[in-house]
Amino acid sequence: MSDYSFQLLAIVIYMLAMIGIGWFAYKRTTNLNDYMLGGRDLGPAVTALSAGAADMSGWLLMGLPGAIYAAGLVEAWIAIGLTVGAWLNWLLVAPRLRVYTQVSKNSITIPSFLDNRLRDNTKLIRILSGIVILVFFTFYVSSGMVSGGKFFQSSFGFDYHTGLLLVAVVTVGYTLFGGFLAVSYTDFLQGLIMFLALVLVPIIGIFFTGGIGETIDSIKSVSPEHFSLFASTATAAGVISSVAWGLGYFGQPHIIVRFMAIKSVKETKQARRIGIGWMILSLVGAMGTALVGLAYFQQSGQTIDDPETIFIVMGQILFHPFIAGIMLAAILAAIMSTISSQLIVTSSALIEDMYKALFKKDASDKHYVFAGRIAVLVVAVIAAILGWNPNSSILDLVGFAWAGFGAAFGPTILLALYWRKLTNIGALAGMLAGAVVAFVWGQSDALSGMIYEIVPGFIINLVITVIVSLITFKPNKEIEAEFNETLNLLQSEKK
Repeated sequence: MSDYSFQLLAIVIYMLAMIGIGWFAYKRTTNLNDYMLGGRDLGPAVTALSAGAADMSGWLLMGLPGAIYAAGLVEAWIAIGLTVGAWLNWLLVAPRLRVYTQVSKNSITIPSFLDNRLRDNTKLIRILSGIVILVFFTFYVSSGMVSGGKFFQSSFGFDYHTGLLLVAVVTVGYTLFGGFLAVSYTDFLQGLIMFLALVLVPIIGIFFTGGIGETIDSIKSVSPEHFSLFASTATAAGVISSVAWGLGYFGQPHIIVRFMAIKSVKETKQARRIGIGWMILSLVGAMGTALVGLAYFQQSGQTIDDPETIFIVMGQILFHPFIAGIMLAAILAAIMSTISSQLIVTSSALIEDMYKALFKKDASDKHYVFAGRIAVLVVAVIAAILGWNPNSSILDLVGFAWAGFGAAFGPTILLALYWRKLTNIGALAGMLAGAVVAFVWGQSDALSGMIYEIVPGFIINLVITVIVSLITFKPNKEIEAEFNETLNLLQSEKK
């Protein structure tokens, strides 16, 4: 068999495994709670790795290694910010959200939780949240499909549209039928593949570059500042903007929904340790891949056309073609895990927060599960159409969407979990303000060049929400009772 055939075989095995997991999850999905939230029965390992895989996308295996290869550890600030943000998210949000969403009328989506938590009789918060999720995640899913199309085009010479459709059909297939369980189980496997690939490449690579000492010397000969977090290219605003990416975690629906699905509060601590351990080792592996790759090419006197392909190139140099194919599957896993997670959250927003809330309130679970599957298909088709042009600018929206979700939902989620006096009017005003500021700031080259738009959006949301809530606050016995019940359950489950 040729190298090409071995690598393609690895991809086919990976794709079949995803479909198999989807079928397994389909057999275990019987009602809406199963389809949207896995019956709140996920174990800590699945919760942790599925959250991590849903989060990282192709950036972990291509974007970050490419940036470190080209500019050095000065580009690691975003990884540091994300790690701190993820740890705080597990610590502050996970336990309370798991309990509070169940106490507050068994909410199974973020918009329905905010609606129930704040007793918003107007349904405006639920509708606005659902619209924000629907719009941004449709574009986000589309950007993932574009990445999938380009992956098959660059790795195997496939036609771009063939690659896009292949990724779309497999991902939509297991998501549509298996729902949240399929997404979580496939994300768990994809997280393992990503982790193993990122750890193996730099470890094996060091043997090819002559050991740690030789590797460091080779890198320094290329750029003496390559190991510096504070290289001459670093600016205070740039460092703050990179670290500020961590603020986005509090408001990412496709990540925090995992916290709602874990089996119990006790298991969030174990899940946090697994998740942050996976994240740190994966990020270190991604950076190590770039550094070892730089040393290898310095020693061989060769060059690489695109720094973002360093992980792919090193995998093909270091391993048997079949193992190199598994390395390629790791990139595909990163892309598909994010697409599937965003699809299921978008489906939930469309059905639970818009269709069910506004039009069909008393149908059977079977009806809603069917509607959820139709929603997955419709959103996927629209996303594929938006991404049909390989030169689409949709990829530019990824950073903006992260900032938009973080600015719109982040402060609101934190205040909903920790502040008794949050009101529906305050939350609505803050969410709108945060989203608008993030949007306007992000569209201005002058402003976004100063600092990442999530910073002003997050701060404005927080300030306006607190001020308006203090003005409009009125005691509500039901809200107070739920808040106290949540605190009591947290205390009892920690014992």
